[in-house]
Amino acid sequence: MSTFQTHVVRNQVAPLQDYSLYDTDIALRQAVQREGAADWDATLREHGAWLGRAHTLAAGELANRYSPRWVGYDRNGYRVDQVEFNVAWHELMSGIVARGLHSQAWLASATQPAHAQASTRSGHQVARAAAYLMQGQVEAGTLCPTTMTFAAVPLLQSEPAGAIDFAQQWLPALFSHEYDPADASISAKRGALIGMGLTEKQGGSDLRAITTQAVAQGPEGRGQVYRLTGHKWFLSVPHADAHLVLANTEAGPGCFFVPRWIPDGPRNEVRIRRLKDKLGNRSNASGEVEFEQAWGMLMGEPGRGLPLLLQMAATTRLDCVLGSAALLRQAVVQAAHHAQYRQVFGQALAAQPLMRQVLADLALESEAATAWAMRLARAVDQRGDEKVGTSARALVRVGTPAAKLWVCKRAINAIAECMEIWGGNGYIEDGPLARLYRESPVNSIWEGSGNIMALDVLRALQRDVEGLAMLRAELDLARGAWPAYDRALDVWLMQVSDQLPQAATGVAKAAADAVQAIDPAQARHVAAGLARLWQAALLIQTAPAPVADAFVASRLVQPGGIVGELPPGLDVDAILARAWPGIC
Repeated sequence: MSTFQTHVVRNQVAPLQDYSLYDTDIALRQAVQREGAADWDATLREHGAWLGRAHTLAAGELANRYSPRWVGYDRNGYRVDQVEFNVAWHELMSGIVARGLHSQAWLASATQPAHAQASTRSGHQVARAAAYLMQGQVEAGTLCPTTMTFAAVPLLQSEPAGAIDFAQQWLPALFSHEYDPADASISAKRGALIGMGLTEKQGGSDLRAITTQAVAQGPEGRGQVYRLTGHKWFLSVPHADAHLVLANTEAGPGCFFVPRWIPDGPRNEVRIRRLKDKLGNRSNASGEVEFEQAWGMLMGEPGRGLPLLLQMAATTRLDCVLGSAALLRQAVVQAAHHAQYRQVFGQALAAQPLMRQVLADLALESEAATAWAMRLARAVDQRGDEKVGTSARALVRVGTPAAKLWVCKRAINAIAECMEIWGGNGYIEDGPLARLYRESPVNSIWEGSGNIMALDVLRALQRDVEGLAMLRAELDLARGAWPAYDRALDVWLMQVSDQLPQAATGVAKAAADAVQAIDPAQARHVAAGLARLWQAALLIQTAPAPVADAFVASRLVQPGGIVGELPPGLDVDAILARAWPGIC
C-alpha cells in the first residue's frame, strides 16, 4: 500500500473569528473613556462581541461575494426599479439599525422631535463613532446607507415646524431601530433610510455645474412641491426610501427631499439606469439615475441648497475617516494574527526582527488614526456646548478635511503592506485582506477627493481666523514632553501665521494676512503637516511613552519612505503588545 500523500496541510493560519473587536482594541477602549463615552462601554462591548462572531464575519464576506442586482420591471411588466440584495446584507443592516448607528446620536440634539426618547447617557457621537469604527472592520458597504441616513437626519430636524411638515413626518421612521427593506410608502414602513444625489457626469466635485432642473408646481419656496428633471451620475443608496437631491431653480441650486413613493400616490419617477460596477464596496449599490418629472419638496431657503447639502457632506466626511480607520485596524489585526501563528525559518513570523518593525509601524498608523477620529467625534459632541462650542466647531471645520485627506490616503498603503504580510494568501479573495484593500480607496474619493480636502483646510483657516488660535491651543497641549514635536509645531505655525498676538484683532489680522498668502498649490503640504502634528499631539497626551516616542521619531524627526522604516532604539515590544494581545 502506498503511503505517499500529497495533501498534508501544515503551517496555515486558522481564520480569526469568535473574538471581541472591542476587548482586543486597547486604544479604542481608552479613547471611549477619554472622549466622554464611558456610559456606553457595556453597549460597545456587546456590539464588538456580535461583530466578532464567525456568523457575522461570514455575513460580511457573503454580502460582498453576491453583489446587489437591479430589477427594472416586475414579472407583469410594471416598472419597479428595485435593488435586490443577498440575505447577508439585510442581516448586517438589521444589526446596524438595531444599534442605532444610522440616527441615535442625534437624539441628544436640542431639536429632537417630541416622539423621540433621548438617552440620558453622554458622549453620543463618540459612542456612535466607536461602534461605527468596529462595524467597518466587518463590512464596509453597509456603512454607506448608514452614513447617508445619519447625515440627513439633522437637516430634517432643523426644518422649522410648518415649513416642511412632510419631512418631519419621516423622523419617527428614521429614529426607529427596526430595519425595514420593503419597497413601500413611508406610511407602511417600520423604519427608513435616506440617500443623497449630488454629482453629475459633467461636474464631479464642481457641484455648481449641475444641470438637473426643478420647477415649482405652485408657489415657490421652502416646503413647496417641485418636479425634477435630470441625470445623476452617482446616486448613493438608490434603493433608499428618500434622497436629498441637488437641483437648479430660478433662485439657484436647491436641496430637495425626493421620496421613493409620492405621498398618497404612486412610486416616484426616479429611474435607475444602471448600478455602478465598482472596484470595491461591492456589497453596496451605487446607481446612475434619471429624474423624469420626479416629485420633490424644497428644503431650506430657495437657492441655498448647496450650503445645506455641503453640511450633509461634512458630516459624512468624518465617517470616511472612521471607515478608513476601521479598515486599517482590521488589516493590522489580520496581519498580527497571521504573523503570530505563521512559522518562518523555524520560528513565528512575528518573532522575526524586521517583521516586528513592520508590524509596529502599522500599529502606530492605526492607533494614531483611531485617536484622531475619536477626538473629532468628541468635538462634534461638544459643538452645542456653551463653554467650548466655539472651539469645538472650529476644530471640526479644520480637522475633518485634514483627517479625511490624511487617514484615508495613508490607510491604502498600510493595508497593502498588511496584505503582503500574508504573502500570496493575502492576494486571494478567500481571505479578508483582498476585500479590505479593494475597499480602501473609496473613502478618499467619495465626499470630496484629496485636493478638495486640502483646499478645505486652507479655506477653514481663512474663513475662521480665530479658529487658528483655537487650533494652536489644541496642539499646544502636547508641548514640553518631546522637543522634536515642539520644533515641528513651531515650523508649521510659521507656515500659516507670522505671529499670533494676544489681542483678538491682532490674531485675526495676522492670521488672515498669513493664511491668505499661502499658495493653494501648497495646500496638501499644509494639511499633511497638520495631520502629523495633531496625531502626534494626541499620542503624546494619551498613549504610553513608547508609542508616542516612536510616532514622533518616525513621523516628525525621520519620516520613512516605506512601512517598517522605523528609527533604531524604539520599544517595538511595547508597541506590539498594545496593538494585539499575545503577539509578543
